[in-house]
Amino acid sequence: MCGIAGFVSSAVSPEELGQTVERMCAAMLHRGPDDIGLESRAGAALGMRRLAIFDPKRGKQPMPSPDGRYILVFNGAIYNHLELKRELSALGHTFHTDCDTEVLLAAYIQWQKSCLYKIRGMFAFAVWDAHERMLFAARDAMGVKPLYYARHPKGGLLFASELRALNASGQLPCEIDPAAIGEYLSWSAIPAPRTIYTGCLALRPGSWLSCDPTGQIQTGTWWTFPQIDSEKNGEKAPSDEDFRIELRSRLEEVAQLYTRSDVPLGAFLSGGLDSTACVGLLRHVNTTQQLKTFSVVFDETGFSEESAAQITAKAFGTEHHELRLTGKRLVEDLPKILNCYDQPGGDGVNTYYASLAAKQGGVTVSVSGLGGDELFGGYPSFKELPRLSRLLPYWQILPSKLRNLIISRLKARENTRARLLGDWLENAIDIHELAALRRRSITEDARKELLCPEALRHAKRLGPLHPLVDHLPQELTGADDFQIISAWELRTYASDILLRDSDTFSMANSLELRVPLLDLPLVEWVWQQPTKLKYRSDSTKWGLAQATRDLIPETILKRKKQGFTLPFSLWMQGILKPFMEDCFSQKTLKDCPWLEVAPTQRLWQNFIQGSDSRGWSRIWSLAMLITFCQRKKQAAPSKKRYCFLLVLLHAVLEQGDICGFLL
Repeated sequence: MCGIAGFVSSAVSPEELGQTVERMCAAMLHRGPDDIGLESRAGAALGMRRLAIFDPKRGKQPMPSPDGRYILVFNGAIYNHLELKRELSALGHTFHTDCDTEVLLAAYIQWQKSCLYKIRGMFAFAVWDAHERMLFAARDAMGVKPLYYARHPKGGLLFASELRALNASGQLPCEIDPAAIGEYLSWSAIPAPRTIYTGCLALRPGSWLSCDPTGQIQTGTWWTFPQIDSEKNGEKAPSDEDFRIELRSRLEEVAQLYTRSDVPLGAFLSGGLDSTACVGLLRHVNTTQQLKTFSVVFDETGFSEESAAQITAKAFGTEHHELRLTGKRLVEDLPKILNCYDQPGGDGVNTYYASLAAKQGGVTVSVSGLGGDELFGGYPSFKELPRLSRLLPYWQILPSKLRNLIISRLKARENTRARLLGDWLENAIDIHELAALRRRSITEDARKELLCPEALRHAKRLGPLHPLVDHLPQELTGADDFQIISAWELRTYASDILLRDSDTFSMANSLELRVPLLDLPLVEWVWQQPTKLKYRSDSTKWGLAQATRDLIPETILKRKKQGFTLPFSLWMQGILKPFMEDCFSQKTLKDCPWLEVAPTQRLWQNFIQGSDSRGWSRIWSLAMLITFCQRKKQAAPSKKRYCFLLVLLHAVLEQGDICGFLL
């Protein structure tokens, strides 16, 4: 697990390439406090910060091939590296470490881009081919590990694990993109490939990129959801019991792989089905090793899952740790938390504290139950969207005047869900477009009202639908409603918010976070199974519950689903209120000129006055955008100040008399 960075350009000297990558790596110290590495050659420099997981004493990066032709930097974990090592050894490769990095390098040398179909894990890596002067990079299928890149003005590219590293390179303007502001308001995140900065892109999950000697960049997709009529149809389970047995077998195999580590391993435990199933499986496949579990708990009634987590920990005999979070502590920690964001986000504070608890509890690797909702139908969208999509044909034959009247009345209601429903009926014609609107956090009318003219132009051009609506439907030909919604949840909410936040906030605490329920072979198999075997509308995540029912305490199986939510709605009207008031003040909003002041302040006032009490997440997301813009402005010296510094530097170098210059 690392932070990786690189700079590829034939127009820049090796010294400048190396110095740039040094700055980028320095900005990612938190991602890899154990080691730093840099390799600079004509045409490319690659660097890394290492958090050592496999073979901590060896496995230094960047890692060259034995003949020096290839150089690899790698962020992630290859869980099947032992099996691949045996296969590659039989093909003539020699290994000098026990780390997965060396196995990945050999796999690339042996199979080139096709190695992506052999490796099993989470990854973002880049390989420089010194003979061909080519860079190849790729990101894992689910998007667990991030990779950002940007074209260099002189040709070539820069890439890194975090946007802050691209910002620290000094080679890019990293100016806020007005179009990204509108996207963020819609989704409380900025969908890939766009980022908060103009010209800085996020490589999409399941994608690769290359940069040739001329500096030309190409991108492509190496993984898509399996075709329903593919040969893998033969893997469909014929009955409930067959499905349960096969799923359990696959879950146990995944648990075995994901416990591989040369450093202490633990697990997040919220008290819900997903994390409980993961902990149960880890204990089932490894009964000899003591497992540490970690929960974040609150004093506020109705939010904490403390008792459920304690029941599970006791049942499994784990060494359980709790971090009790109060509003007072959150206020004290806010500067550190805000600094974790390298682009604005409306979620993730819970992951920050869970990761902090794990790190303070003595582990370097932790397991999360993320992915169960997406694969086994844990979200309301799995019920709501099929029902609504069946009504759309009848809705569309109504007279337009009647439709417009109904939409206008829905939008006039105080209830946010009713207003969002108005958006769905106005803009969606099928289940894909419903799914492309489902995760919107704000209505289109409200978004347009908030945006300044420049940002509004981009919002109107891009439209109200999620940008994946242009690609994902073609990928899902033949899929049923459940599979369509599962794919949309995985590619939007999971990828753009949950996994991004998991990486951001776990790495902020120098913790590797693993998500076994998103193991690629498991995802492919579950996704293709008949819906009736894995989903029941009256039972929480039926398929997962049935496959692990002998492991999970009865009280957890019968427990109603409860999302892991911090008491923000209470804190924002209490101890967090001064911070929020400052965010929405006239002075602070001047640092975010892409938002109109009056409508932005009105949203905050409506929340305080109680007319939109369920809208705390939208208000918090807006506050995170405003504070990000404020920090960005404060961090960037003005052009006038920058010019003064250049003149001052010239005086010191040429005259050697700084006092005389100032006088």
